[in-house]
Amino acid sequence: MEVINRNAVAAFVAPDGGIIRELAASRNSSARKQSLAEATIPVGGSVIEHFHKTTEEFYYILTGTGLMKIEDEVREVGPGDTIVIVPGQRHKITNNGQTPLVLLACCSPEWTAEDQVLVEATP
Repeated sequence: MEVINRNAVAAFVAPDGGIIRELAASRNSSARKQSLAEATIPVGGSVIEHFHKTTEEFYYILTGTGLMKIEDEVREVGPGDTIVIVPGQRHKITNNGQTPLVLLACCSPEWTAEDQVLVEATP
């Protein structure tokens, strides 16, 4: 049995200011076909718009609210919402609330930098 405690995983700051904890991936666990990360987006912050060439991604909102953009559609999301993002779809989430937006991001196959294509420039 493998148990990874969130607090035992080092956080890092992404180029867009989000705080990321990679909870399970081949880089830090026995997982091989998917990855799970926690992302914290500060008030007023956004994930850089991007897409994945082969990765399917789910966002599950834990706390806070945001505007989720997939291609040209934008919807408000909040706690308990799951967003399904298929390969090739441009996407971006922006914290539109007054508290940090915290979400889980599950990727299959696992997230890699090589699979992610940025659509906008880094801040």
